[in-house]
Amino acid sequence: MPELGNYEIHTENVVLDVDGEPMSAYVARPTEAGDHPGVVIAFEMFGLTSYIREVTDRVASLGYVAVAPDFYHRADPGIELKADEDGRRRGFELLDTLTRGGALADVEAAMAYTAADKVAMVGCSAGGHIAYLAAAELGFAATAVFYGGWLTGTELPISRPEPTLSLTPAIAGKLLYLVGDSDHAVPAEQVDRIAAALAGSRHELVVYPDTGHGFFCHQRDSYREGPAADAWRRVTDLFEAELH
Repeated sequence: MPELGNYEIHTENVVLDVDGEPMSAYVARPTEAGDHPGVVIAFEMFGLTSYIREVTDRVASLGYVAVAPDFYHRADPGIELKADEDGRRRGFELLDTLTRGGALADVEAAMAYTAADKVAMVGCSAGGHIAYLAAAELGFAATAVFYGGWLTGTELPISRPEPTLSLTPAIAGKLLYLVGDSDHAVPAEQVDRIAAALAGSRHELVVYPDTGHGFFCHQRDSYREGPAADAWRRVTDLFEAELH
């Protein structure tokens, strides 16, 4: 696992209320007393895996209360999928059960749990889509999107009724979008459309050469150390500038 930041952290699993139903979440927070900004972490299609928990720990070690909700709590709570063919198949089945309203309710519950005045969000892949959506609907101070896919169409329930990309004008906080130039899930044509939609807003869009999907995940062969390190630096700088 990549190195943590300067803050010692405490981790725990909690249960949050979402419209009267329980939702588990993984929480990491600095042990140091005081008010800390909040960050919501949105997972890939594989669920609340050890990788996402490690990302949550890394965020918390920078001095934030980080909360990673289980967006699959309605359909298959607690599931952790392998990043293989069967995992992707089941992941898409579960994404087909996650509505736009449900995802936003889950994010709102996580935001409330941080009890922070300023809250940001990080999302990876499918979670990047959720983060982009939440940036438009929930008013984050800052949002970091790692290769968020399906923004330009209506393939998934979270992208309906209108494509999530069409909500871009409502994004008030700064948005960082990170993607590789060889990403099969976000091809160049879609990157161009995302760039055009973000034009005029407070944003940074970074395209890494010779880099594919999932480059930030240090647990898989898709990991690319250089782009991952640069992306983390940009996320760190974003939160430092927008949350303090």
